Amino acid sequence: MNKLLGIAMAAMLSAPAMAQNGKENIDKICGCFEVSFKYAETFAPEKDYKFHDREQIMGVTELALPLVNTDKKVVIQHLLVMGNGTIVKHWREDWTYENPVQWVYKGDKVWEKVTLPAADVKGKWSQSVWEVTDAPRYQGSAPWQLVNGHMIWENTADAPLPRREYTQRSDYNILNRTNRLVITDKGYDHNQENKKIIRANGTDKLLVEERGLNGYERVDKEDCAAGEKYWEEYKGFWLALEQEWEKVLNAKDQIKLTEKVGNEDLMTQLFSMADEWKEKKLTASDVNAKVGAVLAKHIQ
Repeated sequence: MNKLLGIAMAAMLSAPAMAQNGKENIDKICGCFEVSFKYAETFAPEKDYKFHDREQIMGVTELALPLVNTDKKVVIQHLLVMGNGTIVKHWREDWTYENPVQWVYKGDKVWEKVTLPAADVKGKWSQSVWEVTDAPRYQGSAPWQLVNGHMIWENTADAPLPRREYTQRSDYNILNRTNRLVITDKGYDHNQENKKIIRANGTDKLLVEERGLNGYERVDKEDCAAGEKYWEEYKGFWLALEQEWEKVLNAKDQIKLTEKVGNEDLMTQLFSMADEWKEKKLTASDVNAKVGAVLAKHIQ
């Protein structure tokens, strides 16, 4: 009996354990971080595939600023703090507890809304990742778990090409991402096991696999003070943009995004409007209408 009990205890210790809700882990990914990025293509099924030299190792300072922080919802805006004092609005991530609504990427800049059964999201946090324009990127749900002494969140979801590649190549159209967040003593690691997929006529073909590691090491919050100042100056505009996107997503079951219409690029227009807001050339009374009109031209 004691031997059987020992085997059972060993199995329990080695198996993943559910975190208590996991909200405390999301709090740990907020703050000021020094970030390094590393990517490498690792395997291709076709022998004549030419591996792209995409490994990057660089350090930047990034502010992960919590805009909303409740027991069941955390909204984190990422801001790059450059060495010359320049601030760049980066991506946004929304964490929602037991969230049934998911936007699934289908390819060709098309996303479809699905509603999952409550049982499928019970005890799970969804991470919704948004572009610098606050357009959707990818979304997925998973519980926070204790694995080998580390708190881990892991999910696999389809996404568009990452910004580091979509301006340079068009030989695939789906990035099937396995994202693993691992809380560390110094901050957290974002491990990626990605598949670059060619999706056409309802079938998927693997082009190449990729591994990535984004390391986030916490630094003094004063290193991100310029980012907080930027947000105070610009937040009225960016929050209005988020509100207009929310209206669109609430009203539709599918969207198709066209980032360039004629000579008008969505990101260029939005960042230009943000500067107008900061210079007080754009008023609070008309900002939502102007933003909504821009989105309407780019969203089907």
